[in-house]
Amino acid sequence: MTQVEAVRSAAPAGAGSRRAWLGLAVLLLPVLLVSMDISVLFLAMPTLTTDLDPSAAQQLWILDIYGFMIAGLLITMGNLGDRIGRRNILLAGATVFGIASVIAAFAPSAGVLIAARALMGIGGATLLPSSLALISSLFPNVRERAAAIGVWTAFFAGGSAIGPIIGGLLLHQYWWGAVFLINIPVLLILLAFGPFLLPEHRSMVLGPLDLPSVALSIGGILPVVYAIKHAAAEGIDAEGIVILLVGAAILALFVRRQRHLDEPLLDLKLFRRAKFSVAIGSSLVGMMSLAAMSYLTSVYLQSVTGRDPLQAALLGIPMAVAVFICSMCGARVGHRIGIRATFVLALLASALGNLMLLGVGVDGGLAWYLTGSTIAGIGYGLAFTLVSEVAVSSVPPERAGSAVGISETSFELGNALGLALLGSLAALVFRSGGEYSQTLGETIQDSGDDAALIDSARESFVSGMHVATTAGAVLLGVMAVIALLATGKRERPVGAHSH
Repeated sequence: MTQVEAVRSAAPAGAGSRRAWLGLAVLLLPVLLVSMDISVLFLAMPTLTTDLDPSAAQQLWILDIYGFMIAGLLITMGNLGDRIGRRNILLAGATVFGIASVIAAFAPSAGVLIAARALMGIGGATLLPSSLALISSLFPNVRERAAAIGVWTAFFAGGSAIGPIIGGLLLHQYWWGAVFLINIPVLLILLAFGPFLLPEHRSMVLGPLDLPSVALSIGGILPVVYAIKHAAAEGIDAEGIVILLVGAAILALFVRRQRHLDEPLLDLKLFRRAKFSVAIGSSLVGMMSLAAMSYLTSVYLQSVTGRDPLQAALLGIPMAVAVFICSMCGARVGHRIGIRATFVLALLASALGNLMLLGVGVDGGLAWYLTGSTIAGIGYGLAFTLVSEVAVSSVPPERAGSAVGISETSFELGNALGLALLGSLAALVFRSGGEYSQTLGETIQDSGDDAALIDSARESFVSGMHVATTAGAVLLGVMAVIALLATGKRERPVGAHSH
């Protein structure tokens, strides 16, 4: 029996039938939660800050530790799922995620909340690669698999867009802990139906996990991400540089080890494929610009225009809808005009949307925000679907988990880098505008109703937002040029296997 036949025999009878689509519906639940939890706190931060009184550094960790843990563990968890069973690791991860959500909801202090968010990151790292890799077991048919991946990506990308909206609705009625408790009923549905609807898939041809590689990958990614975070919060200093160099050295050892292993944790040969490298670069740059744009505009809508969290969230709906719809049809567009053209088109649309935020000001420009965010959403939706499709179709089925681990790591790293680099660029411009507190919210709180100070702080924040989103647009434009030049004109349509 070949590996592909083994996959098919493991799938429920009539994979691609109604049972497979029901299985996909169950798989979408954890994806929605994991991506929502990246952004759900953007709107909750002001009320959470009042209750728990975290320091500026703790605020950053509350936002970022979740994404960092996911980024550090995705490649390992993707490989582990390939070996011990993707359904097993999915259900175990869902349990961890649920327990951590309850701890986060009732956290009595900033420290406990940071620990709970770290635990949620560990659970989340098992959910993403196993859920996307299981799609290749549920849908052996190439066309159906491309459609299923489009739906999966729509929920993943849509989740991070809808996170602030759900956060806003909950914060309007309840306390900030409710944004975590919403995870529980969703996870209970997954744990109840997952064992019956999802096929178990473990590879019989892969050897045991290489533990030194696991240690080197986590030991390298986390210091690098921490150093970036530290630079964003404290500026560039000796401590940050030393930690960055240590992380980079460990990652260099990791890459060297992967070159000599028969079954590497990270298959470096994948990066020789131009399409795969462009996909990973696009997800990294796309998420950087999207994370910065989402975070800065949510602060803008609340602290500059004076809207409450619910009103701010509702203004995010056009972008969320654009991301969702375009994720669904990304594979179809790729099939019609080719992967290269779709990546270039998607990246340029995202860049244009970011640039349109230059029309947003302290006293107006809401139409610019709505139009720009919607156009950017069209680009992000198309690009992110193709990233997932290229990752899954680049490798044989038994390695799907590890390939997906790489693509999801680029999403998470992009999110962290966007908040750290572009977020800190915005903060730098903001603070250079006058004698302000660390953030705009704190400045308004500490102003003692000094109208002139508040006005100038808001002007300064908008200038910072303009600089950061323009930098995001430039990065997207550069990536579009790379996509145009790096991938050849002769290419297979989306969904064609290349192994």
